[in-house]
Amino acid sequence: MRGSGENQEEEKEPQRGGLIDDSTKMVYGPTTTLYFQEQNLRYNKMEKTPLDTGLTGFHNFEPVFRSGHKYQGLANIGSAAKPVYYTLPGLIGTTSGFSAYDLYYHSPDSMLYFDTKSPYTKLEAFYGGGNRNMLNVAFARNVNPRWNIGFNFNTIKARKTLNPNARDDNMVEQTSYSLHTNYRSKDEKYFLLANFSRMHHNVYESGGIIPPTVDSTSLYFTYEDSKVWLSNTEATDIRQDYHLYHQYNILEEWQVYHVFDKKKQGLSFFSDLTTSDSAYFNYFGLPKMINQDSTFNYHHFSEVRNEAGFKGDFGPVYYNAFVKFRTGKFTSPNFDSDYKFNEVYIGGALRGEINDQWSFEADGEYLIPSGYRINGYFHSPFLDVSYTKASYKPTAMQEMYRGNHYSWTNSFSNIGVDQIKGVIKADFANISLRPSLTINRVNNYVYFDQNQEAAQADGGAFMVIPGVTADVTFWKKLRWQSEVIYTAITGDATDAFRIPDLYARSRLFFDGPMFDDHLYIQFGVEGRYKSSYNAEAYMPATQQFYLQNDFDVYAYPVLDAFVDLRINRTRVLFRYNHLNSGFMERQGYFVTPYYTGLKGSLDLGISWYFFD
Repeated sequence: MRGSGENQEEEKEPQRGGLIDDSTKMVYGPTTTLYFQEQNLRYNKMEKTPLDTGLTGFHNFEPVFRSGHKYQGLANIGSAAKPVYYTLPGLIGTTSGFSAYDLYYHSPDSMLYFDTKSPYTKLEAFYGGGNRNMLNVAFARNVNPRWNIGFNFNTIKARKTLNPNARDDNMVEQTSYSLHTNYRSKDEKYFLLANFSRMHHNVYESGGIIPPTVDSTSLYFTYEDSKVWLSNTEATDIRQDYHLYHQYNILEEWQVYHVFDKKKQGLSFFSDLTTSDSAYFNYFGLPKMINQDSTFNYHHFSEVRNEAGFKGDFGPVYYNAFVKFRTGKFTSPNFDSDYKFNEVYIGGALRGEINDQWSFEADGEYLIPSGYRINGYFHSPFLDVSYTKASYKPTAMQEMYRGNHYSWTNSFSNIGVDQIKGVIKADFANISLRPSLTINRVNNYVYFDQNQEAAQADGGAFMVIPGVTADVTFWKKLRWQSEVIYTAITGDATDAFRIPDLYARSRLFFDGPMFDDHLYIQFGVEGRYKSSYNAEAYMPATQQFYLQNDFDVYAYPVLDAFVDLRINRTRVLFRYNHLNSGFMERQGYFVTPYYTGLKGSLDLGISWYFFD
């Protein structure tokens, strides 16, 4: 999507239909390179979007920052992360359960497909303070007007923020890439989308800072000089996906389609227990069940999915029905036998559109014989409301796990959820307000308890989550954007959810063109705040966050300063992290127990678009 400040910083590009300027030269740019996603084709809402040239939020290049810090991580690019708020699963069937690095994976369902009039290349380089670096490359071109091909290449190299031994002593090293293509036949009856994705994600774990109660010489806010638990321990997440979607128009208002997926994920964890790293596992009183000298845990998850269905439009009504079959297995050298599954689904969808602003949608699927999900949506110019009711399976690793320090076999019940979400849309001349309310009722929730083992909550939890976002413009060029969320949780399973009562973030910045519209600039400050709470801790051996009651991730406001610039098609960012460091009563802040947030540091980033 384009940045929210896009109307004020529109490039002087020709419209899609006019590629020749007044000098009769061919002109290519962001408005002649369009992209779409699979859901646009599948749900018959084929809207192609121009490239994003907006500046608003551009300085938040890291995935955790880009989420508005609604992910809890370990304060480094590529480190383990989980959503702060309860989120509905993408699948109601069996998944691996190893999701700590999902935020950094370019999965098939997030793939962008292009329609380009000229070769398109995007280069992005981000240089974070302390050698936290990212490189993103994207390329696409039309082979002919009906066939496009492209690729993405991404790397992360992030030095340890806690106790690095050298300049290149990295915490995270990632290399990922994907290939994609889209094709439509000459008669416009056949469409094909296909992609391949692969990620190799390595994390050299620290285990966090050793508590001063364990080592009196250990201090929390010495950053590079911190004393940490682990220095000979590594976790790896390797993923590989093949994806195909294709459809054929039998009639103008009736299409048949097929989806194929083949996925695999390999998870490994290694720690040399002949070194001081063994003290970490001794601190938690963890046994050595397989090997006394080292820990090597390996788990592999694979699946194949086929889905076939039909869909179409009957006047203003869209309809869809499908059947889906998934088969897969979860394996480990330490399992007595593989964890296998075969799942059959049936489902469908219905959408009615009164006009461009008023519509309703309903969709659902049934996992035979016990899982289901039903969604309903209502969209209007003033109010959006959605309702979801679901019963979904625990993950494979919650059901079965074998490692050097942990072992369990469970037979958990399905998790049940009811969710209602509503957003009021109030737009005025210089003010946009979005009051919202989310209500969740979650039963039989599966989580990781204080012993770092999978457990199922008795009873349920009831969450009431009101919030509001605001975007206010003063004197045409001064903008203030804010979001506030309050969370109240009741019920027998309240303790299974660790969510701060109050979350707030705010951004005040100048936004406007300068030097006769040759330079677009935004500069200002951005702050965030979470109230005190016993946030979940992280266990590298299982790659899971778990409950703890001993460490208060206390309330601490964090302020960043930023400058975002755009000259022609080049965007540049500067961000100074933790601007208020040294001015607070406390020396710093934590994002996860025993993991301190970023110290004061300067980040730089640049993004180029090329169209030839």
